[in-house]
Amino acid sequence: MNLIENVREALTSVRLHLLRTVLTGAIIAIGISSLVGMLTAIDGIKAQIAESFAGLGANSFDIRNSGSSGGRVVQEGKTEKTYPPITFREAVSFKEEYAAIGISTVFTTVSGIAEIKRGSKKTNPNVRVRGGDENYLSIKAMKLLEGRNFSQMEVRYGNSVAIIGKELEETLFTDGEEAINQNLTIFGKPYTIIGVLDKQGGVGQDQGADRQILIPIDNAARLDFRGTFNYRITGVASDPGKIDYEMGQATGIMRKIRQDRVAQEDSFELAKSESVAESLEEVAGYLRIGGFGIGFITLLGAAIGLMNIMLVSVTERTREIGIRKALGATPLRIRQQFLIEAITICVIGGIFGMILGILIGNVIANFIGPGGFLVPWLWMIISFVICIVVGLVAGYIPAYKASKLDPIESLRYE
Repeated sequence: MNLIENVREALTSVRLHLLRTVLTGAIIAIGISSLVGMLTAIDGIKAQIAESFAGLGANSFDIRNSGSSGGRVVQEGKTEKTYPPITFREAVSFKEEYAAIGISTVFTTVSGIAEIKRGSKKTNPNVRVRGGDENYLSIKAMKLLEGRNFSQMEVRYGNSVAIIGKELEETLFTDGEEAINQNLTIFGKPYTIIGVLDKQGGVGQDQGADRQILIPIDNAARLDFRGTFNYRITGVASDPGKIDYEMGQATGIMRKIRQDRVAQEDSFELAKSESVAESLEEVAGYLRIGGFGIGFITLLGAAIGLMNIMLVSVTERTREIGIRKALGATPLRIRQQFLIEAITICVIGGIFGMILGILIGNVIANFIGPGGFLVPWLWMIISFVICIVVGLVAGYIPAYKASKLDPIESLRYE
């Protein structure tokens, strides 16, 4: 018997024992579907989160004062040169020039201990007042619950308008009371509310995200009486793959605005905002390890079940094995026959398992957040290889047992 005949015999055996094949394949399919499904769901969720958080770091970069404070930079115990902080006009000039490449936002923190008043109501002195422009909300991925964003004219002329956090709306307004177009007082000056931010919550001790007020950056600059505000810029690359190139262009623009000499080092800091992307990839890596571990345990159980069924098959076909040996089949060909049969069952079950796993994974990912249909080619290839390995491992002991049967005793078996 040659290898092709063994393949035919294996397929014939699979077809003749269809119920056993279906049940055995179902065990493998469950194991593969759990593995592929979990890994597909993890990749799908990761892709959606990465897309949602692109404005929070994965596709942006920050320009700030050298040393992050405009003061002296200390490196390796040595005090480096002191550079002046980025001024408001420099930040605005950068935004205007960078507009030919991509979008950017200029923002600053006016105060973190402001007290906001509205008639007889007032907040605790713990409100964060920030100045931003028309791009600030989109780049920082902040959503409006009601109202609208700053217009370009309001930013340019520094109108007295404000966007407030959800907690401030709850503090200064009663239930059912409309906040839009109402006035409040910041630093003794009246501002008109044009928008309310969606609830954001906080992380750790930072619970002030819903306790903030945004005002136009030009208006905030007028409050910088001492010239001590820290103006920062966040730029967004037109494409994630071009971020390094566009950061280089941003550096050139800023050096020209700051009038840095050719041989002089940068008088500012420019850093890629990678924290979100790196943290996301790290968490996804841990989830993949966990998902692969759970799927491996499931497949281990499937392999044991397959081995048990193949051992039963060897016992049932003892007389058939004796006839084959009497006709000249070698132990190698007998082992090949049973191994090919085990691998065939695994591959059939694995294919159905992969299809089921992809569907389940995408359903889970889209249930958590709407997104596209993900086809995990890498996990499919890995799963196919695993199916073959499982078939070899689970089928070897039954195949070895079959190849060692004595032909005379096999022919007498009833």
